[in-house]
Amino acid sequence: MARATVALLRTRPETALRDYHDLMHLAGYQDVVARDAETALKVNISWHFFFPGSSTTPWQLDGVIRAMLRDGYDPARLHACHNRTVVIDARLGERENKQVQVVEAHGLRNLHIYEPGEAWIDIREAVGDLTRKFICLNDVYPKGFLIPRRFIGENIIHLPTVKTHVFTTTTGAMKNAFGGLLNERRHWTHPVIHETLVDLLMIQQRIHRGVFAVMDGTFAGDGPGPRCMVPHVKNVILASADQVAIDAVAAKLMGFDPLSIKYLRLAHDLGLGCADPREIEIAGDAAAASENWRFVGPFERMTFAARMQHQIYWGPLKRPVEWSLKTVLAPWAYVASVVYHDSFWYPVKARRAMRAALESPWGRLFRTWEHVTPDADGYPLTGTEPAIAPRTGLRALLRSVGILGTCLKEAPEFTARRRRAATPKS
Repeated sequence: MARATVALLRTRPETALRDYHDLMHLAGYQDVVARDAETALKVNISWHFFFPGSSTTPWQLDGVIRAMLRDGYDPARLHACHNRTVVIDARLGERENKQVQVVEAHGLRNLHIYEPGEAWIDIREAVGDLTRKFICLNDVYPKGFLIPRRFIGENIIHLPTVKTHVFTTTTGAMKNAFGGLLNERRHWTHPVIHETLVDLLMIQQRIHRGVFAVMDGTFAGDGPGPRCMVPHVKNVILASADQVAIDAVAAKLMGFDPLSIKYLRLAHDLGLGCADPREIEIAGDAAAASENWRFVGPFERMTFAARMQHQIYWGPLKRPVEWSLKTVLAPWAYVASVVYHDSFWYPVKARRAMRAALESPWGRLFRTWEHVTPDADGYPLTGTEPAIAPRTGLRALLRSVGILGTCLKEAPEFTARRRRAATPKS
């Protein structure tokens, strides 16, 4: 296996644009991201509400776009790319996390690949014999599954954040492909989530012209991620063409042994990337890359919702309950998630969890984002007030009612029935 390179730099708001440009060059992105192909900027929205460390930051998206435009990439070939999950409202999330404002400011297309007008293609037609190498997806979906047709031949740049995850210990570049490549019934893969991420990486390496990742660690999330975390201000950014290596370096920063994380070990052993820190070259700030943040991880302080998920997918509730998630009864789980996370945890606990992060320079930048005029280096900070979490308390509780309605309306079990009912009978 060739030695992998991960670029890593320290950053601050005043130098963020320069730092993102330098970072991408250190990682050699122009050797990977072809200029004559479409490039999807795969935005991450792990929570529709703003929560530091959970979703792609506006300065991350802005920094990548500005770097590419500065280097002569055609803006007509760039687009933001969003996927759907049944418990996340992507349209709300792109506004609350100030991502759509960035896309509109640069005049780029903003594509939600699950909405009408987007074509999907059967995986066997898309990748052919590669399906024979899948570890688990043939068993999970014996009739196959669909992936976005537009991905074939496109570059993709993943925009994850540094954080933990209650299913996979950490989450990053590899997990960011999960929502985009699996259209419906993604939860069927949760019992074999590590193997699924490896299969999806195989698919990406087959269908995309180039695969690259730029990861934001200005905020980093510890605890039962990707939502109910403790955010920390860490002031680092990472980039790599090796999806395994960038996730491995992020895991090591958080204090975990990358080779002990199953999805990273599997991908490493299959030669899909490098998860061994001894074989990864750090370009940029080696001292920052050697830090150990000593995160406690996702399993010590799990929320009630996370504990129940573990019981259903890997514990004693698997036999009596999991079957229901593959039937028309599945929306009960979506409702439970929205009620817990959006109607309870965020209104009650988010403000206290976010306080320190919101008082940081990055929190102040988020608050004043629409009014900041960047210079060649970054974002001059003029405000002194911390960011405001706009939908905590009663406002978040009231908004969760609408989210619950969207969750039920868009549940794949119901949309599939509506499609069948609308299909003319021959």
